[in-house]
Amino acid sequence: MLGTVMKRANRQAMWREISFNRGIEKMALNAFTFLANKGVFHMALSLLLGRAVILSSMAPFGVAFLAVIWWFKRPLMIPATVMMAVGASTYSYGHAGFIAGAAVSILLLSGLLNRLNQPQKWLPVMAAVASMIPRTVSLAFLDRWQLYELFLLAAEGTLTFILVLIFMQSLPLLSPQRYHPTLKNEEIVCFIILLASVLTGMIGFEIQGVAMVDVFARYLVVLLAYIAGAAIGSTVGVVTGLVLSLSQVEHLYQMSLLAFSGLLGGLLREGNKLGVSAGLFVSTILMGVYTGGSMSASLTASLFAIILFFLTPDRWVKRLSRFVPGTDEHGQEQQKYLQKVRDVTAVRVGKFSDVFEALAKSFHHNGLSKQEEDNTQEVDYFLSHVTEKTCQACFRKEKCWINQFDETHNLMTDLMEDIDQKGDVGRVMRNSLDQYCVKSQKVVDTMKQELSFYHANKQLKQQVQESRRFVAQQLHGVSEVMNNFAKEIVKEREHHEQKERIIHEALERLGINVAKLEIYTLDTGNIDLEVVIEIDQYRGEGEKLIAPLLSDILQETIVVTMEDISPYPNGRCLMTFGSAKHYTIESGVAHAAKGGGFISGDSYTMMELGRGKYALAISDGMGNGARAHEESVETLRLLKQILQSGIQESVAIQSINSILALRSNDEIFSTLDLAIVDLHFATSKFIKIGSTPSFIKRGDQIYSVESSNLPMGIIEDVDVDTTSEQLKAGDLLIMVSDGILEGPRHVENVEMWIKRKIREIDVDDPQLMADILLDEVIRTKSGDIHDDMTVLVARIDHYMPEWSAIPFLKKQNLA
Repeated sequence: MLGTVMKRANRQAMWREISFNRGIEKMALNAFTFLANKGVFHMALSLLLGRAVILSSMAPFGVAFLAVIWWFKRPLMIPATVMMAVGASTYSYGHAGFIAGAAVSILLLSGLLNRLNQPQKWLPVMAAVASMIPRTVSLAFLDRWQLYELFLLAAEGTLTFILVLIFMQSLPLLSPQRYHPTLKNEEIVCFIILLASVLTGMIGFEIQGVAMVDVFARYLVVLLAYIAGAAIGSTVGVVTGLVLSLSQVEHLYQMSLLAFSGLLGGLLREGNKLGVSAGLFVSTILMGVYTGGSMSASLTASLFAIILFFLTPDRWVKRLSRFVPGTDEHGQEQQKYLQKVRDVTAVRVGKFSDVFEALAKSFHHNGLSKQEEDNTQEVDYFLSHVTEKTCQACFRKEKCWINQFDETHNLMTDLMEDIDQKGDVGRVMRNSLDQYCVKSQKVVDTMKQELSFYHANKQLKQQVQESRRFVAQQLHGVSEVMNNFAKEIVKEREHHEQKERIIHEALERLGINVAKLEIYTLDTGNIDLEVVIEIDQYRGEGEKLIAPLLSDILQETIVVTMEDISPYPNGRCLMTFGSAKHYTIESGVAHAAKGGGFISGDSYTMMELGRGKYALAISDGMGNGARAHEESVETLRLLKQILQSGIQESVAIQSINSILALRSNDEIFSTLDLAIVDLHFATSKFIKIGSTPSFIKRGDQIYSVESSNLPMGIIEDVDVDTTSEQLKAGDLLIMVSDGILEGPRHVENVEMWIKRKIREIDVDDPQLMADILLDEVIRTKSGDIHDDMTVLVARIDHYMPEWSAIPFLKKQNLA
């Protein structure tokens, strides 16, 4: 009791902590959204960019930022200009005048820009011109038309043009309304350039002799190296150091320091924050020794950067990591996104399945619920047509159909049945009719005439009912396929921590370094798992070691289903493992065309249907030659496509039959002999449509499988009868076309002759069996081939893995 109370208290404390963390994260996100919407971040950037100057006099950052603000955040244009001018005034009043003049130029040129087509493409040009206008006015006022000044003027305009393109990609990243599933490398670099430009505006701010720009630059490098690794970390260091060195030449060494810090910190990121911080500290010491400058100030800046780095909440780091490709958090986000897409797809597929099922029920209900009522109505309609032509003008109409309605209706119904069954009126019925009706002969003649229309109408309605029933079956089959597909889509990768631990430990005992182990399903007969190993030189360990070991652990024969071997030493090799089939099929085919020709009307196919099922089929087109070959090939093509889609065999046969019946008016038909073998349990299902018997040889015993259905395409509705047989290892399944049974014409009982020949052929090889049997049939006609002949033989065997199971050291309970 005490243990239960403690567990409940611990669970409540855990949930309170999770709720508290989620509340803080939500508050931080709301604060960030509020500040971004109100433009606080943009104002802070404007203030610092107003101070950003390179080469002592060039200020392209502020003008480019104002141009982008005008494009994306036009209401913030005036406040951003004021904040930028304030920041520029801390550098010099002349620089503040330049910012104000550039802002006025942007506002004046914006009217012209709005009149152009695709103004976004002309925005960098406008910014470049806006930066050159106040510079040109200043040069004219001071009369300083030297070549150097003109070169700086052109360079500043060019940099402004380029920075506008960069800021247009990076500034939208500050907007909380935009969802960033993945940042491109170009977006990351552009955003780093924006941050480095902002850091340039911090030059000159110092606390106790420590430059703030050094602290935040190093903090930025170690943060991104910790998030994205060595590649992004070194890139950030190079870009940041380059921009800072353009502002002051004294910062040139910063590029080497920051780049080396980003590279070394990214390589040590496996040590978490401590490892990345150690990379920055080592880089600071090495670069201090190399440059020979003051090491104390540099170490103090690095120390402050490390303190800020450790104070950064981990949840902020994880949130940023979701946007950077290659991180674990980004991979998890992608998995969530794929899961969401998969769930939405599964729901829609399920809805389509429900629609098809509803349509199937609708057709089935309309076809069967009112059948008896329709028969009664048909009889009433028939009698109404007869009476309209005979009794309508009779003077006794009122007596017969009003005063004696029941007697008259029963008499007319009996007369209809008598004529329908005998073709004429019997003597008893004739006497009764003559006594009751004054126009008996006219009634008989009219009824005989109307019966032909009655039967035609009844047959037409029956065909409509059969068509509805067939459509209902097809819709139901499609609904089942889509429903199964929806279930497969939403099937989650199951977590089997205990099995993963056991397999991982067993593989490590064999000396195999496992980099990744993923178990997707452990269902009996449907095991699916994936292993990534690091190996010096691959020598078939997957098939020789891992698969036998898994077979012993999972108590089922496991085989390698896919291998992706690294061509380099110590590379990673990806292998997938799955359940082996308990049985295998080896097949052989022998065939001959009529008269020894090249084109046979017989066709055959063998195909995997998935989930351990194997299909063998023979189709015989009626007649011989190209047209028969075309019909049989088309039958098997349709069969293959429909069966591989997952539709049941009976619905597939009905569909093929309808297609063949409706496709052409020519009387060209085809037979179908289909056998489907389950390779897990060796059960077989035979479907024969107008085909000859098949034979199963088990030792000295021969079993035949027969059916009496008509060929496909003759009638619209085919009764699909299936015959099931349990096969055993070593059985030979022999399927033949009708040319084999019609070959030995001098034999009275051809089927018994075929059985005797199969029993006498003492071979196990399917191909040799097919060749010998076909040769025996041809020899009975002295080498003449009077019809197309096909023999398909398949042998069922136990699956024998090449390597036996390898037991692992310690047996554990896997239940």
